[in-house]
Amino acid sequence: MTAALPRLESIDGLPPGVARPGYDPARHGIGHVHIGPGGFHRAHQAVYADEALARSGGDWRILGISLRGREAAAALNPQHGLYTLLVQGPEGTRARVIGAIAGVVAAAGDPAAALAALTRPATRLVTLTVTEKAYGLDRACGGVDHAHPDIAGDLARPEAPRTPVGLIAAALGVRRARGLAPFTVLCCDNLPENGTLLRGAVVDFARRRDPALADWIAAAVAFPASMVDRITPAPTAATRDEAARLTGHDDHAAIATEPFCQWVIEDRFPQGRPAWEDGGAVFTADVAPWERAKLRMLNGTHSMLAYAGFLAGHCHVRDAMADPVLAALARRHLAAAAATLPPVPGLDHVAYAAALAARFANPMLAHETFQIAMDGTEKLPQRLVAPALDARAAGQDIAPFAFAVAAWMRHCLGRLEDGSRHPLRDPRAGAIATRLAGLGDDPGAIAGALLDLREVFPEAFAADGAIRDAVTAALGRILGRGIATAMRAELAAAG
Repeated sequence: MTAALPRLESIDGLPPGVARPGYDPARHGIGHVHIGPGGFHRAHQAVYADEALARSGGDWRILGISLRGREAAAALNPQHGLYTLLVQGPEGTRARVIGAIAGVVAAAGDPAAALAALTRPATRLVTLTVTEKAYGLDRACGGVDHAHPDIAGDLARPEAPRTPVGLIAAALGVRRARGLAPFTVLCCDNLPENGTLLRGAVVDFARRRDPALADWIAAAVAFPASMVDRITPAPTAATRDEAARLTGHDDHAAIATEPFCQWVIEDRFPQGRPAWEDGGAVFTADVAPWERAKLRMLNGTHSMLAYAGFLAGHCHVRDAMADPVLAALARRHLAAAAATLPPVPGLDHVAYAAALAARFANPMLAHETFQIAMDGTEKLPQRLVAPALDARAAGQDIAPFAFAVAAWMRHCLGRLEDGSRHPLRDPRAGAIATRLAGLGDDPGAIAGALLDLREVFPEAFAADGAIRDAVTAALGRILGRGIATAMRAELAAAG
């Protein structure tokens, strides 16, 4: 239905019911560069920027940098950065056109343009949403994994970086050489203490090339932490069709999301920042408690629903939550995760759990379980392993975490219960396949092979007899009885 409609290139001609920028985008300069301008950025940080520009002004429009693909540039640049945000809740869908993005640079085809964007004197802020795996982190040493192919490539060819760490280090090197103030770097990915992790990675990378630059970055560059939260499914043809229906325009960059939105930020921006509080952002001296609650409660439960739900034949999280057994397991997981958390001023864990369950069940949101199941080896350490260890130390129930880990292990076999195959979309898919080769459906052998992945499961987790036994037993029930019976057994054991 979109082919006959005009492309979304301006806000002229939008129907009265469609919200639009409360400012003239052309009157505001670009002071903010965002690496990874995908769907989540368009549903989250760019929306806060839109509110800040409307209410407080300033030269804080956003230039996006895509490190790999050209899709975002191809979608947004012909539309002058405009796109439709569809906010979908039980009461229906609202459409809003966002004007905060000025355009996108596709770095893979033009690395010089990406570096130029970051080295402009006007660039004072760099934010990132590139997913956990893109950083090439070595969490054990707090730096980068020098054996990672992309990290090694950037160290060998710093003039054409492919990783966010390499790009930021290269740009900061140019700024230092030119006597320009450094930009602030704000990580917005689901990583624990993400500011500290990114700082360690950039400093470590720079030290391999230029120790003096590394010292300058360590002393002069701010890496505040942040916690982001908004469930944002990958866009589909239906997203574009709904945007066309509501706006009367063909929008190649439309994105759908839920009504809820949250951003908690460490307030440390030496070069200034947009007034994101105008959009509801919370500034604090310590993001960690909020971040930990979100990673363990929202993200951990999401992962459990993804692995068990996908195996049970549920395409979307909303479908999994419509399954009474899975919904009960989700509530069990939320409660178990909350029990591992200290009190957080301003955050009621019981109310948060109830709100999360309602958000997961949102009938308007088509969030695919298979999408959430991606990159499990990057996500499990903070979502499932850390809370399981804390629960074990406190004498709390570890069964919810063991079941979720077991469901991930079953997902790693790459087949559903009807025998159909599915790809394991994970940066360690090759290593996992090698470890599982020839093991068949032996739960003990499978659990032992995967628990030996030290990048995912530390010795304290893998060597703990109670944890190992709980994971193996849960995996045995899933393999031996099928996921539906195994889920019922989980609930029965919980009483």
